[in-house]
Amino acid sequence: MIGTLTREQAQAAVATVSAERDTIQANILELDGSFGKRLLAGATLSGASRNRWDTASAALATLWDTFTAYSAVIDRAAEILEPSGRLAAARLEEVTVLLLGPSVRLARATAPLGQRELTAGGEIRLTLAATVREMRGAFAEVAAVTTAAETVWNEVSEGLRQAAAAIDEAKRQQPGLAGDELTGDLAQAETTLRELRELLNSDPLALWQNGKVSTDRVDRLRKLAATVTARAGELARLRQEADQRIAEVAAAVSAAQAAVHDATAARDLAAVRIAAVPDDPLPDISGLAGRLAGLTELKAAARWTRLASELDLLGRQADAAAKACREAERVTVALVDRRNELRGLLDAYRAKAGGLGAAEDTDLAARYQQARDLLWTAPCDLAAATAAVSNYQQAVLRIRPGGGRS
Repeated sequence: MIGTLTREQAQAAVATVSAERDTIQANILELDGSFGKRLLAGATLSGASRNRWDTASAALATLWDTFTAYSAVIDRAAEILEPSGRLAAARLEEVTVLLLGPSVRLARATAPLGQRELTAGGEIRLTLAATVREMRGAFAEVAAVTTAAETVWNEVSEGLRQAAAAIDEAKRQQPGLAGDELTGDLAQAETTLRELRELLNSDPLALWQNGKVSTDRVDRLRKLAATVTARAGELARLRQEADQRIAEVAAAVSAAQAAVHDATAARDLAAVRIAAVPDDPLPDISGLAGRLAGLTELKAAARWTRLASELDLLGRQADAAAKACREAERVTVALVDRRNELRGLLDAYRAKAGGLGAAEDTDLAARYQQARDLLWTAPCDLAAATAAVSNYQQAVLRIRPGGGRS
């Protein structure tokens, strides 16, 4: 049984619940006017968003009805306490019941007969505290839906805005590139953008998964749009610079042809002077000239993607061939340089031997002659000549001053 409140207790209680009521009202008003609520209420929804908003909007309507009934009880209690002077006991008891008893009357839909309890009716009574708990649950339910929708809109709409800007930039550069592979990618990006915009407007909560926004589809669209835009820019630049790029590749092919010629000439010359010159095949560039002529045809047909690919490939192949030929030429020339270096080394050690008084040493002279014969024979056996020069060098290093051997 509820003990009757004194006037002072009742006034304090009314002040407390009135302050709480004002806070609740402010929060419900903010929820009812939120962007997420207006977004859902003003759209033609489908799918998960329609189902969740139907439930949430019904909960919001019930929340307002509950608040109205709850607020009326508080107003009635305040009204009873308003007159000054002594308050009758019956009035205090009424205020006590209003503040502490099941005074809030709420209408409830009647359950189907097969699910109804014998004592169930179309109305329930709750205390103010129980009513607040019920409103708190309804508020959280509606707020979760509206907040999710608003969060999805904020995050996804920004991603779509960026994708749309990239697509517009690609379309701005597209004239003159029609019929190219770029057109298909651009059409795919526009289709995906349109589908995501429709989804955002009609079923935003389809993009709310596991308590967060699913941005996978938007991220893929942004990547595709960025790729298309970058490609459009590259092709637009290629269209403007096609003649220059073709000339650059032509120069690279010419350089490769010259490098093959120089490497072949160096090998032919070295083969006369040096035995066992490396004869591994030089790069075959016989097809480069024909492909070079095809670049102008691709340009005339406005096949910009194909032209870009062929320019890059042909340029790389020509550069690689030139590099390989220059390396082959370097290796070949190094063989002749090595022979000349050995000739100089042999003469230097002969002079050294003479300075040590060993000019008449027959063994030393024989070693010298062997090395000289190898170095001045064409083609020169470079490996044998290197060994002979080293043999003579070691013998000279063993000579003592005056011509003796160590």
